[in-house]
Amino acid sequence: MTMGDRLRELRLQKNISQEEVARHIGITRSAYSHYEINNRQPVYETLIKLSAFFGVSLDYMIGGEQVKRENRDQPMLTPDTAEIIRLLNKLDHSKRKASIDKMIQVLKQAE
Repeated sequence: MTMGDRLRELRLQKNISQEEVARHIGITRSAYSHYEINNRQPVYETLIKLSAFFGVSLDYMIGGEQVKRENRDQPMLTPDTAEIIRLLNKLDHSKRKASIDKMIQVLKQAE
């Protein structure tokens, strides 16, 4: 199965359009369409976003086997959440803790 086949299968399993996938990961529908029909391969950053969006491993995306999650109750990361984690991991411990505390405060106010 090609990467395009897997992308199409994953999208259809979620019952969403190419436009919705493209919007969620920050690319055009046309670009995403080219991935599904195997005319283009996504760049690394886009591949990570697709993997996070569909809740599958990078290995699975490029043709390997799907890695099973240990805890099915744990939600899969969205591209936005993955980006937040990536940025937090670049910070030193004190800045990371301060940032997390601020996010918790904002989120609690939004409830």
